[in-house]
Amino acid sequence: MTAPDRRGDLFDPSCPTRQLLDRISGKWVAMIIKTLAESGELRWSEVKRATPGVSAKMLAQTLQSLEGDGLVARRVEPTVPPAVHYSLTPLGESLDEPLAALRAWAEDHMHEIDPLGTPASAARRP
Repeated sequence: MTAPDRRGDLFDPSCPTRQLLDRISGKWVAMIIKTLAESGELRWSEVKRATPGVSAKMLAQTLQSLEGDGLVARRVEPTVPPAVHYSLTPLGESLDEPLAALRAWAEDHMHEIDPLGTPASAARRP
């Protein structure tokens, strides 16, 4: 069976698809992928500025995870202090389009899911 022919069973708790979806579904992942897709290679501080609300710890963890998954490339310049740059790999670039479709869907339908525009509004619905 070739790789493109292999499909998981999302309903099987041991399915790798579930693990992968957990790793790429976080809000910081979507924001970082979008930022790098639009900007190309960025230094860590530039990624931080382009991702409002992310803590330094969460940004570092997310970038490390994306690098480990082969979605982001990390390049270090041997300067003092070292200049660290991040960019999408071809695999990471291929993730931008599906995430863009999800963002578009969310923007089109958020008013239907959350008419008041706040997470707490769901608790107030009858």
